Amino acid sequence: MAETPDGGSPGGADQATEKAQQAKEMAQEKAQGAADQARGRLREQVDERSTQLGDQVASNAGDVRSIAEQLRQQGKDKPAQVVDQVAERGERLGSYLKESDADGILDDVEEFGRQKPWAVALGGLALGLAASRLLKASSRRRYESRRSASNGGRPRAYAGTAAPYPSGATTAGSVPPAEAPSGAYVDER
Repeated sequence: MAETPDGGSPGGADQATEKAQQAKEMAQEKAQGAADQARGRLREQVDERSTQLGDQVASNAGDVRSIAEQLRQQGKDKPAQVVDQVAERGERLGSYLKESDADGILDDVEEFGRQKPWAVALGGLALGLAASRLLKASSRRRYESRRSASNGGRPRAYAGTAAPYPSGATTAGSVPPAEAPSGAYVDER
């Protein structure tokens, strides 16, 4: 058998390349299968959730329509018309959500994003601001609970003293001069 200059057989490099190619193709097929499976689960979830939401919206639209009837009975026709329009739109939305499949809903959302990108950007901005406010509010509570847990639930003391902060202490740790005990640092900015 002939040997190559590196000491191997002439077909060894080709076989290794072929095996590497086969392994690459198998990995790609598995990744594609996993992605398809994830898309299928997402579609199922969107279908299920949209149907539930459609039922809820339609139910709420019926409640709104009964409010419009009560307004009519009270002789308030203009507000009743406005409430009826809201109920009609709610019923249409509920019907759309119940009858549409996941692909249709996602296509409609994509189309809306293409037609009105600024509305999508502003909606994303509003959601981001709401999320940041929520996180800020919860982080303050988490910080307070960690701080009190770290010192055994005891209030913090002034630097260099064992005296706890008085009830009128500010968040920066300084207190009004009238309440500051002797020897405590007071920020008089």
